[in-house]
Amino acid sequence: MGFQILIAVVVAAFLVVVIILVRSLKHSSLKGSKKSAAKKGTGPLYKEAEKRLAKNPHDVEALETIGDLYFQDKNWEKIWNVYKTLYDISSAHPEINIAKTTLRMGIAAFNIDKKQEALNALMLSVRRDPESFDGNYYLGRTFYDTGAFDKAVLCLKKAKLLKPEAGEVNKYLAFSLFKLQKYRDCLPYLKKLLEEDPNNKEVLFDMAIAMTEIGMGDKAIKVFMHLRPDPQFGAQACVEAGKMHERARDYKAAIQDYLIGMKLENVPEATLLTIKYKCANAYIQLKDIPSALIYLKQIQAFKSGYKDVDTLVARYSELNQNKNLQTYLMAGTSDFVALCRRFITVYHSDGLVKVEDVQVASEAVEIICEVDSPKWSAKELFRFYRNQNMIGDIYVREFHSKIRDAKCDNGICVTMGGFSESCHKYCEGRPIDLLEKDELSKYLKKINMYG
Repeated sequence: MGFQILIAVVVAAFLVVVIILVRSLKHSSLKGSKKSAAKKGTGPLYKEAEKRLAKNPHDVEALETIGDLYFQDKNWEKIWNVYKTLYDISSAHPEINIAKTTLRMGIAAFNIDKKQEALNALMLSVRRDPESFDGNYYLGRTFYDTGAFDKAVLCLKKAKLLKPEAGEVNKYLAFSLFKLQKYRDCLPYLKKLLEEDPNNKEVLFDMAIAMTEIGMGDKAIKVFMHLRPDPQFGAQACVEAGKMHERARDYKAAIQDYLIGMKLENVPEATLLTIKYKCANAYIQLKDIPSALIYLKQIQAFKSGYKDVDTLVARYSELNQNKNLQTYLMAGTSDFVALCRRFITVYHSDGLVKVEDVQVASEAVEIICEVDSPKWSAKELFRFYRNQNMIGDIYVREFHSKIRDAKCDNGICVTMGGFSESCHKYCEGRPIDLLEKDELSKYLKKINMYG
């Protein structure tokens, strides 16, 4: 009797196992049928749904079935059409899940580049289901693609809260914050992206920009210099590194940055012009006028009227031909004062000049001297302006007062620029001579600083 009971128990257990296996196989078969049905256009579920829709295009169950099949296959055009139909008939069919329908509408619209339709659908979906990761994520992505970075940040942060492990959120959250110039906030997300992909040069470049903006220039410049050879981000990295070296007055290092940028291939025209322009200005800071002119003339030949290149070429071509003019405008204070003293001796080449006093101010240098010639002698005040601006009569009036206070017989005011018409009128009948650029240049050409 006990043996028979044991056999019965074993048989019952066997039958239970068989039933479970059959159900499992049936479920797997159904799942596999769903996955392949949309691709093949066959399968019982797809065929049945198609038959039902042929009879009734608004058959909710058939639309949802075929929508699931298309969604598994990521057939976005057909997904859009199916769920758009479901949404359109939803007022007459309360059983339709609006949150799911609008979510899939929005995802499909996003993937077929219908951005406004995606926004409309996804906002409806998130309103119905605020805790949906996909809804918040795709809404954030759509806001990002349409340039609404502040709204993108709100949605992506919500998605990150709902699913902290979702690495795909970091990218668009980082870039949205970067576009909003919230550099300190974007850095942690950029670092996470770099941890996931250390070779991502775009992330590395943006990190360096962000670090520059928040005062981490020492780290940023190392990144820019590392990126200089990169074919995609190298040219802009050279510009950024050069700018940082210029701010530190390390013009030789800046020139090195710009020269590397010029050697890269396929540099965008605008970036290449910027590199050459900045390189020329760095050479000017080093008083290397011939090298500066090489790049200024290259820019001029390539794109006439670029920034102030035409003016710079004219100015520095003249300076390049006249070393004394170069000294007058660009040399240090001691060399400039020495040149001014030599100027006075050339100006009074027929007399003996004795310098009594030299005063250096930020805007000019003044020299008081005694001049003795065979026919006359006088005490004179010379004032030398270095800038190339137009000088107004207020400065000449003040110069006249200075002549009287210093008990000089007359004064000579010299500038690399020019004097206004009111200046010339004021000096009529007064012991003041005004020397402008052309006359200054003539005297400078006569000076031999080594004679």
